[in-house]
Amino acid sequence: MRILITGAGGQVGVALARELAGFADLVLATRSDLDLSYPQGIGAFLRSAKPDLIINAAAYTAVDRAETEQDQAWTVNATAVGAMGRWAAEQNVPLIHFSTDYVFDGDASEPYSETDPVCPLSVYGKSKAEGERLLLSSEAPCLIIRTAWVYSDHGKNFLKTMARLATERTELAVVSDQLGTPTSSVQISNFVGHIVRQGQPALPELFARASRLVHFTASGWTSWHGFASAIVDGLKRRSVPLKASKIRAIPSVEYPTPAPRPKYSRLSAERLKQVFNYHPEPWEQALNHVLDTSYGKAAGQ
Repeated sequence: MRILITGAGGQVGVALARELAGFADLVLATRSDLDLSYPQGIGAFLRSAKPDLIINAAAYTAVDRAETEQDQAWTVNATAVGAMGRWAAEQNVPLIHFSTDYVFDGDASEPYSETDPVCPLSVYGKSKAEGERLLLSSEAPCLIIRTAWVYSDHGKNFLKTMARLATERTELAVVSDQLGTPTSSVQISNFVGHIVRQGQPALPELFARASRLVHFTASGWTSWHGFASAIVDGLKRRSVPLKASKIRAIPSVEYPTPAPRPKYSRLSAERLKQVFNYHPEPWEQALNHVLDTSYGKAAGQ
């Protein structure tokens, strides 16, 4: 099997390459190889790559900057995804694509299911929702995986930011009224590996059983403040020298951002369990695995 992974230099792309190494012939495409801000070149690249499966881990993810770079966000997250979907439909090549909890407005009081209507608040969320729509309308044999609060042991993400700030400041102030589920890139890649190992002929049928859309996050939930507290506690248990002695909980109004965030973005795992028979590990356990990779095992482990 020949698998093309786009966005191969990003958090999810790197984890996917690690997960699938040795299982398939991998084509790892970074932005320098395939620039989704130029959708006109997608078809030619795909014809040259000749994939049996496409995993699109590339995206415009600068949530706040998207408010002023709307055209760029829309091109990468929507137009390019639609072009990829049309090619996959014409060639009957399965395609796995990633989306986000930010397609919802956060007004729910229980986890969002795949059948709940989208209502994004930000340009980023709107561009991702449009990418979903274009991909599904292409009739490609695809699976859209919505995930949330992604972090890893490398790159720019909340974990790395909190770890850095905790070494620089004595007090951190973190939003406590936005609820969701931190999900590591390793968890995502493990799930994709579970799917891919079922073999290419079975993938379109599997995707169809999921109505081509599934929610995937770690199990459990917390706030950004709770996530930050768990990160700092984990660093302390690994004897990382920190300055931060206090993590203050603040409401969103005390930390305004250009792009509005959903206050509640928990995603239901019912379809994940029923169709894929997959049960993700708790977010706390996944965080420990990532901290082990970056900072070593905690005392007593």
